[in-house]
Amino acid sequence: MLHRGHESTDGTGGGELAVPMAWLYAEYIADELLRTGDLMPPTSFEFRAGRDALALTVFLSDTDGELSGIRVISQLENWLSLTAYDQPWQGWVRERMAELTAEQDASGTPSPDLALAAEAWRWLEETELLAPDLDAVPQGGAVSCEDDGPKVWTPAWRLGLPLGHLAIHLF
Repeated sequence: MLHRGHESTDGTGGGELAVPMAWLYAEYIADELLRTGDLMPPTSFEFRAGRDALALTVFLSDTDGELSGIRVISQLENWLSLTAYDQPWQGWVRERMAELTAEQDASGTPSPDLALAAEAWRWLEETELLAPDLDAVPQGGAVSCEDDGPKVWTPAWRLGLPLGHLAIHLF
């Protein structure tokens, strides 16, 4: 049962409910980018994978703790570089999550933002989606429709990351 007292956005205060504003804002930005790109239905698992991958990128790239004041346009190039195909995004996420967890442990104050980010990361790593095998080369060099070609079970982050990257490009 959730006890609702006075809500706080910074996690300070005796027994107050801390609102995860940084994570919610990152998730909102990611959702809007994906909806603007109109790449897949918002109710699909693929959309969720893209939203969570983008939200993690937005949230974890906010090294100054000023996400609520961030200007989306000025951050697009940074997010594009972080989500690019040749970048070690998974390793970067693990490192940033470890850094933020260590900071949280040192302060002794639980972060609702970090808890939601950790849950999104866990879902992205543990969930597999059936997707076209992007490494397979079809005979003839072309695929005639979406259902042709081999499919493989893919971790959700491997599908969501390029969708998120493409959504940023389309913005």
